Amino acid sequence: MRRARCGLSDVEPFRTLTYRISRFSSKLTAAQVRAAFRQAWKLWAQAAPLKFHRQRRSDADIIISFNNKDHEDGSPFDGEGGILAHTFFPGPGIGGDVHFDDEEAWTTNTKGCNLLTVAVHEFRHALGLPHSSDPGAIMFPAYNFGLLTVLQLSFQEVKDIQEMYGMFMEVNYSKRKISLDRLPPKTPDKCDPMLSFDAVTGMQQEFVFFKDRSIWRVHPSFEQIGITLITSLWPDLPAHTDAAYENTYKNSMLVFKGEVNSLQVRHGYPRSISEFGFPSTVKSMDCWRFDEDAGQIMEGFPEPIAHEWPGVDSQVDAAVAHDGFIYFIVGPQQLEFNPKVRQVMKTVAANTWLQCREITGS
Repeated sequence: MRRARCGLSDVEPFRTLTYRISRFSSKLTAAQVRAAFRQAWKLWAQAAPLKFHRQRRSDADIIISFNNKDHEDGSPFDGEGGILAHTFFPGPGIGGDVHFDDEEAWTTNTKGCNLLTVAVHEFRHALGLPHSSDPGAIMFPAYNFGLLTVLQLSFQEVKDIQEMYGMFMEVNYSKRKISLDRLPPKTPDKCDPMLSFDAVTGMQQEFVFFKDRSIWRVHPSFEQIGITLITSLWPDLPAHTDAAYENTYKNSMLVFKGEVNSLQVRHGYPRSISEFGFPSTVKSMDCWRFDEDAGQIMEGFPEPIAHEWPGVDSQVDAAVAHDGFIYFIVGPQQLEFNPKVRQVMKTVAANTWLQCREITGS
């Protein structure tokens, strides 16, 4: 599948910047364009000691324009789809300038090509920073419009911009300084020996492993298992899922933070779990049995996890059933439980599902 992507490889640094919009979009109003660009610059200005000012004079550091096909810069656009925008290396002439393909379906929402998302990406090039190999970063070469719902710089992106331009405390901008401790989590490494999961569920013939804002999809036919953002499949589904399971009769997944059907969050969700029969005092999932047909909690629950599944004594992060066994994710380990004999058969690394060799076994 041909994915929309940025048309630049790498760029070099600048410092204090002014910008001018020389040609506006034919799809959006001038006010919408100005607002999107102002928000995009603000995101970078919050991470490093930078200020950006729009000016009308032709001597601005960065000239931004919307163009069609061959616009006499040596890098013609290809029409709708494909290359959405490109930015030139900072320097004299058109150095640092940003060009958007005016034939794209530019929008200010989650439909079409969101201008804010692309502008944040391109403006980083104008600041002198290259693409990122992190699929959870704004600077990943292929645009991920699912990021729009939580448009934030990644941990590494803030480190990169601060390494180039410094931190606020260096120039007495301490009130605007971003603490790295409050950034979105680093994109997890599937072979990290300490990796655990927020939730695991079946999805037709696949398994989906949730971690922070990312997922891995596992299927026997997949030669490689890659990470992607939750929002790349379900734009309205938030990060940090508590639990999930598949309802095969309804061909849907119930994700605690939203019900998903045909890769779309169903209308009317998210809903409080009290609507499923759980007491209103319950804020998260523990050891409960729920009868979907009757729509109520089964008698005798809740009860301690170890009473229902002997040997599972620790706090469970996630669980999934497969081939007659139940796999409990407990921190970086998974317990293989056999319900027929009611005991844990073995313990292995949680990420063995992700084509990583076993780290711990018993």
